Formats: sequence, C-alpha cells, structure tokens
Amino acid sequence: MTATPPNQQPADEPTAVHQEVLIVTGMSGAGRSTAAKALEDLDWFVVDNLPPQMLRPLLDLANRSGDEVTPRIAAVLDVRGRDFFSELQELLPSLRDNVQLSMLFLDASDATLVRRFESVRRPHPLQGNGTILDGIMEERARLKQLREFADQVIDTSELNTHQLTNTVREAFKTASTPGAQVTLTSFGFKYGLPSDADMVGDARFLPNPFWVPELRTQTGQDQPVSEFVFAQAGAHEFVELWERLYTVVLDGYQRENKRHALFAIGCTGGKHRSVAIVEELARRISSLPGVAVNVKHRDLGRE
Repeated sequence: MTATPPNQQPADEPTAVHQEVLIVTGMSGAGRSTAAKALEDLDWFVVDNLPPQMLRPLLDLANRSGDEVTPRIAAVLDVRGRDFFSELQELLPSLRDNVQLSMLFLDASDATLVRRFESVRRPHPLQGNGTILDGIMEERARLKQLREFADQVIDTSELNTHQLTNTVREAFKTASTPGAQVTLTSFGFKYGLPSDADMVGDARFLPNPFWVPELRTQTGQDQPVSEFVFAQAGAHEFVELWERLYTVVLDGYQRENKRHALFAIGCTGGKHRSVAIVEELARRISSLPGVAVNVKHRDLGRE
C-alpha cells in the first residue's frame, strides 16, 4: 500500500475551487434573462431555470472541473421550476456554509409587468385561468420571503434592456473587467473587406514598402518597415485621428452596452502599411482605461 506524501492530495481527488455563487431570481418579466446575459459577458458560468435541488450537484461538478469552469457561478431560479422552486428557501442556509453565496432579486411594478407581458403576448406562468395581474399577485406572495433574503434588489420598472445590463455589469464587475473588448486587425483590400468590421480605415494613400527591395520580404511588424511607414507624410496624423475617433466611438459603445468592437485598417496586401499602423494603434488604444485590445493580422503570410 502506497501512502500519500504529506500536503499532497490523492490523484483522483479534485482540487477545491473557491466558488462564488449568485442566485438570480425575482418577478417574471422583471429582466432575469437580460441579467443572465450580462453576467455571461462578465465571464460568469450561468445556468438558467435550474431546479434548486440541482444546485449542490452543479457546485460539486464545477469543483471537480477545476479550471474548466469559472468559480463564479450564477443560477437563474424562478417560479418556472414549479413545485421544485418552493424548496429554495430551505436550501439556502446549508449552501451558505460551503460557498460564497449571494442573491440578486429583480423586481418591477405591477403596471410595468402587465405592460411587458401584454407586449410579448405571453401569459404569466402563474395566471392559470385568471388574468396576468392575478399571476403577478400570486408570484409576489410566493416570493415575499425570498425578496427579504436577497442581498441586492434591482427595480427594473424604469430601466430598458441596455440600462439594466449596465446596472448588472456595474454591480458585479471586478477590477480586472474591461469596459470594452477591441480587436484591431490589418487586412489586404485585394483579399476583400472584413465582413464583421465595425469601422474600416484605408492606408493605401501611403507609399508602399513593397516597392523598396530591402523591405519587400519584411512585414509591418519589422522595425525597418515600421520606420519607413511612419516617415511618410500623413502617417502620424492618420494614426492620431483614428485614435481620437476610436476613443469617442468606444465611449459611445460602452454607453450603449456594445462591449465588443472590430476596427480594421487595410492596405493593398495586408503585409506592410496596415500591419505597422495596427501595431501602433494597438499600443495607443491599450493605454485607454478599461479597454482590452487584441491584435490580428488577417492576411499576413498570404504572399
């Protein structure tokens, strides 16, 4: 029999993961789906319409998965779980003993909820043969104690989808959460425009290093090519103007809850000018607060 060395776990024993668990619940029509999507964008592992009895197996599975599942888990639980949902209140105290547990409760006025259900022409899950308002009143009665248990309550009566998303994001973002994810890509016009670009710039007004023999085989990532490009009239002004424009646009995107953007700069073949400019723009944009930048050179290596 082989003994396990001190301070070393058996090979088949999972490594414990510190789990942060958020229960997302509240009134039907108050914005649970919007909140769930906002949490997914913040890299939470979100499970929707989970029966409360499956919470502990879910946490055990996440613990065994290690790094494959984020330790931040959000479970959307609501009256769609029917009789299963009634047991949630009883399960919460025992869960608090093992994980960092909190609850987000989404609410809205009766008039707002009625209007939302009427606009989508769907019945309230608890109205049965009654009216939408009957279903809302029944749900309020069932959720009264749970609402008092919540760590945070968000009233969505006066919030549209974008505003609710921003509210959830502000409540649950971390210090490392970027405000925007930006991809800067170079490309060659002769291979076609990037179909998913939000904005496209054209660097073909600059002299082409391709026609300089000693630069032809190099790329915009090489210093001699970069120096050649930025020695040309208009190159620095081009970059400065695009930097200013990106800053304005990214501020607007974040206000409108557009968190991902693809900005493209093209030249003839996507090898020299556009590559050098994208590298410089990435260096500048990366210094903006709350912006994470990814660089791609779509057509580099095609020649």
